Amino acid sequence: MTKPVIGFIGLGLMGGNMVENLQKRGFELVVMDLNKDAVKTVIDRGNAREATSPKELAAASDIVMLCLTTSEVVEKLVYGDNGILAGIKEGAVLIDFGTSIPASTRKIGADLAAKGAAMLDAPLGRTPAHATDGLLNIMVGGDKETFEKVKPVLEEQGENIFYLGALGNGHVTKLVNNFMGMTTVCTMSQAFAVADRAGVDRQQLYDIMSTGPSNSPFMGFCKNYAVDGVSDLGFSLNNANKDLGYFLKMAEDLGTRAEIAEGTSHNLQAAVDAGMGDGNVPEIFDYFLKLAK
Repeated sequence: MTKPVIGFIGLGLMGGNMVENLQKRGFELVVMDLNKDAVKTVIDRGNAREATSPKELAAASDIVMLCLTTSEVVEKLVYGDNGILAGIKEGAVLIDFGTSIPASTRKIGADLAAKGAAMLDAPLGRTPAHATDGLLNIMVGGDKETFEKVKPVLEEQGENIFYLGALGNGHVTKLVNNFMGMTTVCTMSQAFAVADRAGVDRQQLYDIMSTGPSNSPFMGFCKNYAVDGVSDLGFSLNNANKDLGYFLKMAEDLGTRAEIAEGTSHNLQAAVDAGMGDGNVPEIFDYFLKLAK
């Protein structure tokens, strides 16, 4: 069976590794990225070429994959001059692997459907290292028939593929997951900071808390930074701050208020405003440690 041609936009650390995995598995790629060094790396591996516009990329692809930073960027590439919507083929599928606002995802999906194309939202779990080996966790929302159509390609990229129903449900699930995770990191980081101010040894606090039900991988990441000075959770405060903003927008769209998320968002925004945005999330400990009344 002939493999589909894949157009891929977004060759950052995650996207670039996903493309490397697809190339190893024999897929033909059409790619775009502002980073021309990243594009050259892909092309030098072979069986890949660069598109000059999203429209050209979409017209040449059976499946268009996006691994981008924000809903705003996704919408610009879809709706802009020479955008994906202008070039996508009937029967093609657009897959958004980023973390986007569900309402935006559903709007794009409806506009693609009007052109005879389909969309899946498929945000990712795990790390860029897993992407290289095709071992990601992938949370997929969209039409079941479309999902089954591209599932063999997704299985080349992910070890665990979760089908979640209607379009947008993947992004809903990812935002809920990130709200939980980032709130946990903020809470544990502040716990270490308050204990330090009270004169309690951080290592002893970890030894005690980690023997009880509060223990979790996130506690380990927070301990690694607050106690050992090792920042090894590869997720930036900027990204966490963006995702919490999206979670709050989603809650607003649903007619509710997420008060706990508001607190997490406030802390993340404050750390970003303090110039810490490029650091990993557990580094918010430094913000809490210095926080005055």
